[in-house]
Amino acid sequence: MDLTLSPQEQAFRDELREWLEQNHPGPEPRGDEDGFNYRREWQRKLNEAGYAGVSWPKEYGGRGATLVEQAIFNEEIVRAKAPGPANVLGLVMGGPVVIAHGTDEQKKRFLAPILSADEIWCQGFSEPDSGSDLASLKTKAVKSDGGWKVTGQKVWTTYAHEAKWCMLVARTDPDAPKHKGLTYFLMDMEQDEVQVRPLRQITGESEFNEIFMEEAYIPDENVVGNPGEGWTVAITTLMNERAGLAFGSAVAVRLALGELMELVRERGLDEDPLLRQKIAQLYIETETLRLNALRGLTSQMKTGMPGPEGSLPKWQWSDINQALTELAMDVRGPEAPIVDGTWTYRFLRARANSIEGGTTEILKNIVAERVLGLPRLR
Repeated sequence: MDLTLSPQEQAFRDELREWLEQNHPGPEPRGDEDGFNYRREWQRKLNEAGYAGVSWPKEYGGRGATLVEQAIFNEEIVRAKAPGPANVLGLVMGGPVVIAHGTDEQKKRFLAPILSADEIWCQGFSEPDSGSDLASLKTKAVKSDGGWKVTGQKVWTTYAHEAKWCMLVARTDPDAPKHKGLTYFLMDMEQDEVQVRPLRQITGESEFNEIFMEEAYIPDENVVGNPGEGWTVAITTLMNERAGLAFGSAVAVRLALGELMELVRERGLDEDPLLRQKIAQLYIETETLRLNALRGLTSQMKTGMPGPEGSLPKWQWSDINQALTELAMDVRGPEAPIVDGTWTYRFLRARANSIEGGTTEILKNIVAERVLGLPRLR
């Protein structure tokens, strides 16, 4: 890959930086609900300026930007310390899946409200006994009256308490091999047969949820792809999720590392040889994360679809961010666990990094088998 920006790409970056400087919404308010509404309004402003679905095709309301411009956008949003959009799951996963696998009617119905944040999306994949092994899920869908009745439970469903639509994978053929008997649905969350229970995290937030479904109805027109082909559609969802993380994550850890260096200097520990060695190692790993993100982008530019390479930056980011926040707690000393503050929050929130978006153990298997070509573990 040529790492030099073309004149078009440089112009895009300059335009975006100027827009972010003029339109930055300021600090995010405290509180789950206020924070979500703040990000929702921010996404609407992004959409009005053509920055919500940056790489979506123009015919679907996007900007039609190149993959490089999408990567630039992800970097610049983080570098400006601007908030992420409220409908991030719809923008990064739901929309691209509908564009890739949906019918014309589904594209007309679902894409515009994703961009405007009028309809929030969540992802109904994980279950209490089917997290990393998604194909072992037990939620079932039975054919009924021009649609399907769904019964089961999902867990760790981000923003389910705010969502209108759920990207739901359920078992429709109990007799088929586990990867073959799945179907991908778009489920309306606003029905009595769907119950959402927030899960309070160690940070005090409740962005994750459990979903309980008791014969929730999904019409046939809300099946994405064909019945029984849900695994293929689900893989598209997950690949888009991990590919979308890489560039913003690389910039985020670089910024956090700079803040950690300032903390070390403030504490008068900048000559400590052990600390210097640990920071140097984090710097090296952060640069490796950035380069692997570029490697994944190169592959995607060749094939037109995100590939298994996206699992590597997600795994790296988890390790780096956890190590960085742990080191910050060490630098802060005895006050760190008991004095609330930015680093305390980051340390607590980072505990989820190696679980959310695919556990590190599963990502290692994906990299080993699908990137390096090693024999399957089982």
